Amino acid sequence: MSSWAALERELDAWQAAGRVATLWWRDDDAVDATPALERLLAIAGAYRIPLALAVVPQPARASLRDAIGDAPAVTALAHGYAHVSHAPIGVKSGELGPARALAVNLREAALGWQRLQVLFGRRAFPVLVPPWNRIDPALIPHLPGLGFCGLSAWGARAEVLPAPGLVQANAHLDLIDWRGSRGFVGEADALDELASHLSARRRGEADPDEPSGLLTHHLVLDAGAWRFVETLFSRTRGHSAVRWLDVKEIFLPAQASPREGAAAGP
Repeated sequence: MSSWAALERELDAWQAAGRVATLWWRDDDAVDATPALERLLAIAGAYRIPLALAVVPQPARASLRDAIGDAPAVTALAHGYAHVSHAPIGVKSGELGPARALAVNLREAALGWQRLQVLFGRRAFPVLVPPWNRIDPALIPHLPGLGFCGLSAWGARAEVLPAPGLVQANAHLDLIDWRGSRGFVGEADALDELASHLSARRRGEADPDEPSGLLTHHLVLDAGAWRFVETLFSRTRGHSAVRWLDVKEIFLPAQASPREGAAAGP
C-alpha cells in the first residue's frame, strides 16, 4: 500500500466513524515579500486552504503586508519578537526561554503583538508562536494579560487551556529535516507522521479535539516539499471527512474546559 493510500484509509476510518478529521496550516518565519511567499500565497488561494502565517514582528516589513494584500483566509500570528536566540551555549535555541528575566520576555512578547497589529490591522490575530517552538512555562499564565488568546508550539498539547482564556493548538508535521539534511523529510515519513497523529486522535490516544497541524517554512522548502504540500491539499480538500480550519475556529473557543488525560507533549 502506498503512503497516500494509507492516509486515505485513515481518513476513511474517520468517515466510517461519522467523524471529521480537522487540520490546520501554519507557516513560520515570514518577514518580507519573496518569491517563496508569493508561491505560498498562490497555493493557499488555489486550494482554498486557510493559512496561519507566523510573522517575526520586529523585522517584518510593509512589503510583507502589501504582498498579502487581499489574499483570502491569510492570518498573521506573532512569531515571538525578533527571532533571536538568547539561550546560552550548549542549550537549545530559544527567544522566549528562561535564560532571560521574565519581565524582559513579557515586554518583547507584548511589543511583538503591538507591532503586528500596527502592520497588519485586522489580519493580525493574537496567537503567540514562540520561535523554535520553545517558551519558558513561567510566561504562559501572563499571555492573556498581554492580549493573546492562543499559543502554538510543537507536538501534542498537554492541555487545551494552559492558562485561563488561552487556547493551545500545536503543529505536528514539520516538512523539514532540521537535524539531518535540512531538506524535505520525504513523502513517506511526512505521511506516516500525519497518519499517525490522526490515528492517535481517532483512537483516543491523543487529544481528539486538537487539529493536526501542518508546519511549513516557505523560505526553505525545496521542490519535493512544495510538491508534497500541493498534493496533500489536492487529496484532502475534497474528502468529506477532512476540514481545514481557520485560526479563529481553533483559538477563539476559550470557554472550553481542559481535557483530562490529554496526551503529553514531547
